[in-house]
Amino acid sequence: MTRRSFFGKTAMGIGGMALGNLLNPLSAFGMDSVQRKTLKNGLGLPHFAPKAKRVIYLFQNGAPSHVDLFDYKPMLRKWHGTQIPDSLTEGKRFSTMTGEQAARPIIGEISNFEQHGQSGAWVSDFMPETAKVVDDLCFIKSMYTESVNHAPAITFFLTGSEQPGRPSMGSWLTYGLGTTAKDLPDFVAMTSRDKEASCGQIFYDYYWGSGFLPTKFQGVKFRGGGDPVLYLKNPEGVSREMRRKILDDMQALNEINHNQYGDPEINTRIAQYEMAYKMQMSVPELTDFSDEPQHILEMYGPDVHRKGSFAYNCLMARRLAERDVRFIQCMHAGWDQHTNLNHQLKIQCQDTDQPSAALVKDLKQRGMLEDTLVIWGGEFGRTPFLQGNIKDVKNWGRDHHPYVFTVWMAGAGVKPGFTYGASDDFGFNPVEGNVHVHDFQATVMHLLGIDHEQFTFKHQGRRYRLTDVHGNVVKDILS
Repeated sequence: MTRRSFFGKTAMGIGGMALGNLLNPLSAFGMDSVQRKTLKNGLGLPHFAPKAKRVIYLFQNGAPSHVDLFDYKPMLRKWHGTQIPDSLTEGKRFSTMTGEQAARPIIGEISNFEQHGQSGAWVSDFMPETAKVVDDLCFIKSMYTESVNHAPAITFFLTGSEQPGRPSMGSWLTYGLGTTAKDLPDFVAMTSRDKEASCGQIFYDYYWGSGFLPTKFQGVKFRGGGDPVLYLKNPEGVSREMRRKILDDMQALNEINHNQYGDPEINTRIAQYEMAYKMQMSVPELTDFSDEPQHILEMYGPDVHRKGSFAYNCLMARRLAERDVRFIQCMHAGWDQHTNLNHQLKIQCQDTDQPSAALVKDLKQRGMLEDTLVIWGGEFGRTPFLQGNIKDVKNWGRDHHPYVFTVWMAGAGVKPGFTYGASDDFGFNPVEGNVHVHDFQATVMHLLGIDHEQFTFKHQGRRYRLTDVHGNVVKDILS
């Protein structure tokens, strides 16, 4: 075939492909939306139709006391003041604060429990607003973990490893599922502390870090005071048009460097500069609550206008979710009540109860709970026995307890008004439906359309995944 004949016979085909490429380069090949995403990210994700589009993780640093809040155990009051059976504690590890403590008297719950909703879920009177939404919640009362110290246990929940350096859950998901937000990061982290600032826990950057994934997938930390992001405003004398020209020139230089060295972090730098430019417009609008109706602001509680509070962050989480941010991580510290349990636990609940319940109600009334997964829980629970002297009531406390504790989930793909698993009569060990941290992670990924066993990243010769080499989806909680 001559050159002239080839172009004559194929002109329509080439023209059609060119037109298709201009309109939509992927639909020109007859691919559906899932196939187009596969071609775009090269990972074949999602593996199946997801129930959830986004996640809001309300992480409670310090470990809420399950036996005082959600896991009602009448046996604790019956045995109050007596030594916990050695058969339960034998061979178990606790923190150094009670590891050598000879006397381990049981103390009953310091709050009162009642059943609520059609589901009849037991909830402490320290959580009155959460009690009103129990029919939207799925309680898991048989969670267990491996670490007895805070930082490793938090790192385990968020990255799948007790050692820092692995990608966090939000980074895995934004890497695998791609970009959804137009002018905001796909992974945002926010932190808050209890009102009395009694907890000295540190929020480490690796809690929202990207580990060995490209750094463009790390979480963007929104600050609790001043501008949410540093350098959001242009310096004096620099207009937005001038900023645009500077960025264009920097991008051209970065592209030259990338072509020369092939370093993927150069592309990350280009993407971050562009995102920063977009955020100069999107973030001020995001943080302006003047368009929120008064009844919505009141629903989140009196702290909603205090930047850096848990209430403020919960409303921000809803606004971020509306703008298609995929993973929102709100971390609240102050649950580490080794002493002063009677006083401090109630303060923590006052800080977090109303905003958490408001977030669920707010998402539901907007139709967003159907495709938003909300998670509430800490890194482990608290011991049913006392840390300290039983006569010194003001200084009662509970130690770290990794062997069983409670978390709740709500929204996309989980059964509402449902309780899964159970602990023994002392709230010490799981006796039904044991859920390990890796099982929890596998379930979250399943709800987002990901087979956790198939989603890996090769690093230093080994393929890693969020769940390491473990984890089973907890199918009984899926709706």
